[in-house]
Amino acid sequence: MAQSKGLEAANYQNQALYARLGNPQANAPVAAAAMYGNPGAGASSGQGAGNIAVGHNMASNGVPVAAAGENETLYQLMVELFSATNREQALAELSRRRDQNPDLGVALWNAYGVMTILYQEIIAIYPLLNPPALTMPVSNRACNSLALLQLVATHEQTRMQLLKANVPQLLYPFLSTTSKAKQYDNLRLTSLGVIGALVKYDNHEVISFFVATEFLPLCLKIMDIGSELCKVVATFIFQKIILDDGGFNYVTSHPKRLHTVLVILNNVINQMVVAPSGRLLKSVTKCLIRLADNPKACEEMREGVSENLRDSTFAQVLAEDVSYRRLVYQLIIKLA
Repeated sequence: MAQSKGLEAANYQNQALYARLGNPQANAPVAAAAMYGNPGAGASSGQGAGNIAVGHNMASNGVPVAAAGENETLYQLMVELFSATNREQALAELSRRRDQNPDLGVALWNAYGVMTILYQEIIAIYPLLNPPALTMPVSNRACNSLALLQLVATHEQTRMQLLKANVPQLLYPFLSTTSKAKQYDNLRLTSLGVIGALVKYDNHEVISFFVATEFLPLCLKIMDIGSELCKVVATFIFQKIILDDGGFNYVTSHPKRLHTVLVILNNVINQMVVAPSGRLLKSVTKCLIRLADNPKACEEMREGVSENLRDSTFAQVLAEDVSYRRLVYQLIIKLA
């Protein structure tokens, strides 16, 4: 593939990054060696921590041949993101291979121009959201970009940098869509995946960001009208927000806001009467248990919590899932 001047610059500036992606010596050597299937390499007799033995199946830089080849492929795919012709396929391949290197998120964040390309891919479909004109191929392409963003959101070295750059707000237009078509649902689900990756580590600064940027109304709307998978992820995110004291105080300090939240949680429960979901039931019950820590919420829940939680509506889930049964008993005791 012929490279333009700009692509050559990207290639040059990514050399150090590729060395990190492909060379376990750039990280903690023992942990990195274990990651590549050789846990004793960093502590071999007669070798320093930074000198990994080269064997029959090792490249000269200490990386197993198979891993070195995979890292070369990942690097080349990042380079191909700069080609308008090859970008769509490169995004799809990087997304497909995203579990093959734990440092890929760091590589994407630090690579010359790569994050800008991902932002462009996301912003480019804004005009297709309203009026709805999104096709499945275009949605899949955007979802591949979002899946790579999730890698950045998951990695401890890049998570807070992504947040401080306000990148999650780029996803809010996707979460505000209401079309139930699969291409829009996929977009919402993948966007929620990025946010879920950020909140799962119980960081107060992360929760404060989502409270301050008015994410909660979008989250609650998806809990109310989204598909089952979107409801599961959105409810998990909401649960994480209210587990934090700041998020909990935000929800419970305003009576109207608290009432809205309880109504939506009841709606989610009542919508599962026809097709119960154990995962979703557990998430909703955990939210109710946490909200019951507030006296006003507890009082309102005594009178207003869905009867479907109290009667035999979900008897089968109760019988099959011990952890859910414990959660229901815990909630009943709190409301007693």
